Amino acid sequence: MSQRKLFAGGEFLITDTKPEDVFFPEQFSSEQKMIKKTAQDFVAKELTDNAELIEEKNEAQVRKWFGMLGEIGLNAVDVPEEYGGEGMDKISACLVTEAMGGGHSFCVSHTCQTGIGSLPILLFGNDAQKKKYLPRLASGEFIGAYCLTESGAGSDALNARTTATLSADGKHYLLNGEKIFITNGAWADVLTVFAKVDGQHFTGFIVEKAFDGFSTGAEEKKLGIKGSSTVSVILKDCKVPAENVLFEIGKGHKIAFNVLNIGRYKLGPACCGGMKTAIAAAARYAAEREQFGKKIITFGMIRDKLAQMVVDAYIAETISYRLAAAIQDKLGSLPEEAQHQGSEISRAVEEYSIECALVKVAGSEFLDEVVDELVQVHGGNGYIAEYPAERAYRDSRINRIFEGTNEINRMVAAGTLLKRAVAGKLDLFGAVDNPALFSRNGGLAGPCMDAVRAAKRIFLLTVKEAGTRLMATLADEQEVLGLLADMMIRIYLMESGALRAGNAAARREKLADLHDAAARVYAAQALPDVLFRARQVLAYVEKGECLSGLLAKADALANGIPQENTVALKRVLADQVTRTKRYPF
Repeated sequence: MSQRKLFAGGEFLITDTKPEDVFFPEQFSSEQKMIKKTAQDFVAKELTDNAELIEEKNEAQVRKWFGMLGEIGLNAVDVPEEYGGEGMDKISACLVTEAMGGGHSFCVSHTCQTGIGSLPILLFGNDAQKKKYLPRLASGEFIGAYCLTESGAGSDALNARTTATLSADGKHYLLNGEKIFITNGAWADVLTVFAKVDGQHFTGFIVEKAFDGFSTGAEEKKLGIKGSSTVSVILKDCKVPAENVLFEIGKGHKIAFNVLNIGRYKLGPACCGGMKTAIAAAARYAAEREQFGKKIITFGMIRDKLAQMVVDAYIAETISYRLAAAIQDKLGSLPEEAQHQGSEISRAVEEYSIECALVKVAGSEFLDEVVDELVQVHGGNGYIAEYPAERAYRDSRINRIFEGTNEINRMVAAGTLLKRAVAGKLDLFGAVDNPALFSRNGGLAGPCMDAVRAAKRIFLLTVKEAGTRLMATLADEQEVLGLLADMMIRIYLMESGALRAGNAAARREKLADLHDAAARVYAAQALPDVLFRARQVLAYVEKGECLSGLLAKADALANGIPQENTVALKRVLADQVTRTKRYPF
């Protein structure tokens, strides 16, 4: 078991976290690095140069790739060995996801297979169900899918109209309804389908495509991720054996929400893979493209773009593995026999539902920023389909909708935090007036951490005022919750970057100067954002002299932080990208 401190979900907001209590990518084990290389080698050999082949959606080719991935153990990274999987730790599983993130839209097919396509059975299936389905999903013999969304039930998933009625002999449920936007739908052999038993009890079912009454619609014509299958699943008196009820009748929401949390934290590393691929493509193009008699990679504004892309990827990478390790540490604190139990995995992930939402939002929005700059570096060529920028730009956009829209995830993060505070699980409001917090007592020193501590104090000041004035109606104050969530995101990201850079300096890492530059640039950008959002919330909940006093207090907390020279810091990062033509860490 790790010796890192176990934190409660959301506790980072009221704790002066120490570097030794956080996992960083520099701490990957040799085995974890080997697993990542195996996945990267597959992507390089089979996917990188086959974007057009992927977009043909040739089922035989897709099944060939899934079979190959099964042979090297990359289809069921979370599945225990007893069910044909690899039983990888959560960090290793995320490394596989990150590597596949560079595999164009086949990444979507694979993350569905290893995530929502198999995890419902892993986490909530009984032993017979696991034995029947998981080995075949692990080998690639079966392709998995997940059927939750309906035309009238998107973010409001529990508003499903698909019904399940027990047959007269009690042997089957008859499912009726239509699910939409089903990833892997046209290829899937086994699907988790949600329906309401007797029109009331939201329940999960394991459905095979061979069952009577099962069919699929035509492929959707999509903006991006064109190489993934997306169809409707149509159920007309679909006969599902009664033993294929997943978990318990009426408990389908537990399956849906827990699986979504896992999808959220895994989306972070998947986006990292896309960012790193984009950085390399941008650097290579800029090193070849010539204007005004010079390679454009020598131009200051192009170098600034490359540096910002690196900052975004660095922070996204840092939070992804910080969270994966926290979940793994939570599992590692349990007895060995409990660490692969679905109920315990669900509890561990649910503990960090706040962080899962933050990582999902940040990763998807960073990737959008990075691929946008990839297009810009390519100029007019970025708009042309034969260049990689155009496809990357289109493919990225879905990530802000996957696994719950980013708006929903902001509501989840802020809402869950406040619920935990009210329930006494997190001393959020007590932290506001605790002078001992963030006092550098054994914590990391430096301008980066000073900015983090200032941001935390500003957040606590703001959330106390919002909670005091609006607690009875805060659940309906979506704009306020969104602003609070944005502050939480930036604090988690600032702190993670600062801790990683501090750790690199303490260990005298070879690239410590690059760590320092990336963390300081992000902190310098994020602190004003935190203050801006705090001022908006305070202006909404207060007025007059009281508001003036609160704004002055918030401003004073931020004004004590020295101004960073971000131009010089970005040049340090740009120099390294110019030399290596890739993400430099």
